[in-house]
Amino acid sequence: MTERLSRIQESLRRHGFDALVVVPGSNLRYLSGLTMHTGLRLTMALTPADGQPALVAPGLEYARVAQVTGAVFRYYPWSDDEGPGAALARAVHDTGLRQGSVVGIEHTVMRVFELRALEQALPGAQFADATPLLSELRMVKERVELEAMRVAVQVIEETLRQTIMQVRAGMRERAIVDLWEHAIRSAGCHPAFETTVASGPNGANPHHTSGDREVQDGDMVVFDGGAVYQGYVSDITRTFAIGRPSDEMRHVYDLVLAANAAGREAAAQPGATGESIDAAARQVIERNGYGSLFIHRTGHGIGLDVHEPPFIVAGNRTPLPVGATFTVEPGIYLRGVGGVRIEDDVVITADGAESLTTFPRELQYLS
Repeated sequence: MTERLSRIQESLRRHGFDALVVVPGSNLRYLSGLTMHTGLRLTMALTPADGQPALVAPGLEYARVAQVTGAVFRYYPWSDDEGPGAALARAVHDTGLRQGSVVGIEHTVMRVFELRALEQALPGAQFADATPLLSELRMVKERVELEAMRVAVQVIEETLRQTIMQVRAGMRERAIVDLWEHAIRSAGCHPAFETTVASGPNGANPHHTSGDREVQDGDMVVFDGGAVYQGYVSDITRTFAIGRPSDEMRHVYDLVLAANAAGREAAAQPGATGESIDAAARQVIERNGYGSLFIHRTGHGIGLDVHEPPFIVAGNRTPLPVGATFTVEPGIYLRGVGGVRIEDDVVITADGAESLTTFPRELQYLS
């Protein structure tokens, strides 16, 4: 944690911030190791560009804070009867912040009551969006982060393998989801997001909510799931056939498979960007007349969040750094007929790129 704190403080100085303030969420976990739910009790971590960081949190959290953060953070507890104002004021004073300080905050995470409390404790400060700074730091995964993600990948692939062995025509989507999620929890993890099984025409909706439709002979069935291990996620999609799919859907599968391979190959090229990977995958589909049916970006970053930078999309021209982790997930969606998506988790390495997910990509027939 101290090594990460040093990198954060160096980045604050480089970006011209006097301090960084984060609230419960993935950035607080990244900064302190603490997993805390958002609530109405004020919780804030204040990290100055130099010096010891402070954590303002309810006194009832003492045991958890002490166990996780040790002596890295100075703890400023507060009780319900006194309120958080005095504790926050002490933390602001002890971290050396004053009128005119430039303070980085999370524009898309911090709530109004949290910002108002900070403004009251630090009048005259300048508050600026620290999201780009945090994204830059979190995009490059440390060894321990990658180790956790590899375990999350192993769990989601093994549980997917267990699940598809039980799938037969006539099963309801929701029942298949239950099987997969039970396997994930039995492996000591929990689902990273709403697990999806989309059968037949439901597969044409990339964000389908699994329901009571029965899987039918001739369906293509999209399985999309992830596992969380020590806070870090995996995210995989595979599409399977029940019985014999139509010739068009088999052709669509082959196109998506080729697009997935092209995207992963582009990620391994020197100077790869989100745009170059997106273009490589998209061109395969466009050249074969299905471009208008590839209706989402090619991928997104993964880590503590299921969706985080870098985004694999046109317009992202920044070369991806070593340690960046993201998905490559092209798809084709035929409304009223079905869909195909093949998704892998990829990390940029010193000599190219590695696919963390290795589950077979060739079309498998489940019954």
